[in-house]
Amino acid sequence: MAIDVGTKAPEFELKDNHGRTVNLAEFRGEKNVVLLFYPFAFTGVCTGELCALRDELPKFVNDDTQLLAVSNDSIHTLRVFADQEGLEYPLLSDFWPHGEVSRAYGVFDEEKGCAVRGTFVIDKEGVVRWSVVNALPDARDLNEYTKALAAL
Repeated sequence: MAIDVGTKAPEFELKDNHGRTVNLAEFRGEKNVVLLFYPFAFTGVCTGELCALRDELPKFVNDDTQLLAVSNDSIHTLRVFADQEGLEYPLLSDFWPHGEVSRAYGVFDEEKGCAVRGTFVIDKEGVVRWSVVNALPDARDLNEYTKALAAL
């Protein structure tokens, strides 16, 4: 079960597709965060969602907002995926301990061994202000993220 809106977002530290460490805490007081969990790189729905974000990137990566996309793939897989699709925002690896951050946010599918499609809009104080969780085959609506950010 996903964490509730109004609760403090669980802290995490993960490596991105370039091997850099990214901490949620580094954005506190500076930027709102759109934290997007997706099952796997190179799959149809995931690629479509992440490329749609790429095409609207100024809405999600700017002076006020940072997009962070998390999957259970290795950093090496994420690097190739980002390069192939032209993704210029951080793809974070929740590979090991496998699914630890996905579990903390309540979006890890134990049977499938991957995150489901969960998105959390986290304000500058580190509080979850909006979320949506979709099943594996169901793409999310980017317009909903934009509305949630505008409400902050």
